[in-house]
Amino acid sequence: MPVNPDSKLEVTAFDWVPDFARGYVRDLRPRWACEEIGLDYAEHLISAINRPADHFLFQPWGQVPVLCDQGVRLFESGAILLHLAEKDAALLPRDGQERASTLAWLFAAYNSVEPMLFELGNVDLFAKDEEWARLRRPSLIDFIRGRLGRLNDAIGDKQYLVGAFSVADIAMATVLREAVEAGLVAEQPRLQAYLDRCLARPAFERALAAQLAAFREDAGPPAAP
Repeated sequence: MPVNPDSKLEVTAFDWVPDFARGYVRDLRPRWACEEIGLDYAEHLISAINRPADHFLFQPWGQVPVLCDQGVRLFESGAILLHLAEKDAALLPRDGQERASTLAWLFAAYNSVEPMLFELGNVDLFAKDEEWARLRRPSLIDFIRGRLGRLNDAIGDKQYLVGAFSVADIAMATVLREAVEAGLVAEQPRLQAYLDRCLARPAFERALAAQLAAFREDAGPPAAP
């Protein structure tokens, strides 16, 4: 995967995805972090249909994002967020309990919340006509409601997860967006208010606009005859 030597920071993203995935591809996460701290980055756009062979050298499953920062490459959006957050205390406190709690919530978003929402996406979208998906959905919804209820209680009256807005909120908000269509966030008023606050941030709006602007209709599969 060629890297622009003049670019200090480069985010690899797709140049096309299906409509349902637009605004949800995980390069949104590092884009948001960069926007929050005013960090310039370049895009390296690749095809999601015919992924370059050398991309698999840096992301074993061919996914995005991949970050290149002055020759240092990372994959996995959580690792990338942590790398970027280390650059500015506005996203990650430098020491003490606030730092520890921010790290804990960052990992909680990806380990305690996202896996079940990923499964729900599989049940509702990719396997919606399968019998096993129909049988799995009720218990999965109950489990998600329990997890989101606990998260709703943990947020309480706080504006953000740990004091000021942080990298943990980027992680959690992008994960929670995956539950919006199913109506599960709206069932938890404080959680919904928290998500609304996060998504109203100008940095999120800029990151989302940048991702959407990168998609090219002519980069997708050919139209059906």
